[in-house]
Amino acid sequence: MATSEDTGAGAAAALIERYLEHARVERRLAGRTLDIYAEHLRALAAKMAEARLPVDRVTAAHVRRWMAQMHSAGREPRGIALVLSCWRSFFRWLGQQRLVPFNPVQDVRAPKAARPLPKALAVDDAVQLAELHDPDADPWTEARDRAIVELLYGCGLRVSELVGLDVHAGKDARGWVDLDAGEAQVLGKGSKRRGVPVGGKAADALRTWLAVRDQCAALPAARVRDPASAAALFIGRTGMRFSAQSVWKTAKARSLKAGLPAAVHPHMLRHSFASHVLQSSSDLRAVQELLGHANITTTQVYTRLDFQHLAKAYDAAHPRAKAKDDTE
Repeated sequence: MATSEDTGAGAAAALIERYLEHARVERRLAGRTLDIYAEHLRALAAKMAEARLPVDRVTAAHVRRWMAQMHSAGREPRGIALVLSCWRSFFRWLGQQRLVPFNPVQDVRAPKAARPLPKALAVDDAVQLAELHDPDADPWTEARDRAIVELLYGCGLRVSELVGLDVHAGKDARGWVDLDAGEAQVLGKGSKRRGVPVGGKAADALRTWLAVRDQCAALPAARVRDPASAAALFIGRTGMRFSAQSVWKTAKARSLKAGLPAAVHPHMLRHSFASHVLQSSSDLRAVQELLGHANITTTQVYTRLDFQHLAKAYDAAHPRAKAKDDTE
């Protein structure tokens, strides 16, 4: 084991250069990766010099304090995790060289990144999209695309659940819509089947689509190539079952036609469904069942969206929400 004098703070720069050469030659790290390692390791050397610490005296407590400083300075958790990864690799190499007694970064973990909130439309924007009538689309395509948007927003379906729907129930069907019962049966994650209510607007849109669906000239040929297309609720102009990618393109195109500020993807309509139901009902368990979440903690993210909605309403309406304007 080397002495503290050999591995003092003054020698840190030389050790870092030796390690970077090892990473370049032996580990064959890319040039950009080496630049990142060099930046973070030189920052480490500066922290050791400031604390008058040789490399063999650095402890996990020191590393955690430096990590806290980075966090308070505004560095994101992912960035901190990258820094720690560089430091961890450096101290691992020092241990292999018998220059440190242990790796002080080994059990230090970066702060958890905040789970991003799902993107949901405002109620008015969602209604504007659902009620869009595209004058440039032919009646067949317009009927199909309106029914797709109504089901995504009105039932909170995943895109995979939507494209798996058949016209009629059957033992081989992944899902179907029973308009008389006002319910859709879908096959969700983990092959779990659930029933979802179909609202009046979505039911009307589906009836309009079903009245024209079989007018697709390519449907007979598609039935020969893929018999399953005969059962599919949503089909394309080729007569084949509509794909998830096609649903994404449809949602994006209609949102732009509707004049929304940003393109909409199918899962955003599912988020909007959950957020709007929760805003109106405050029934988290019901939203969990409607979405088909196995764990309610997955659904709880929508309570944060609901709180944002309430906070905006409070700021806009409550006389004590904002400080009085001194100019009044």
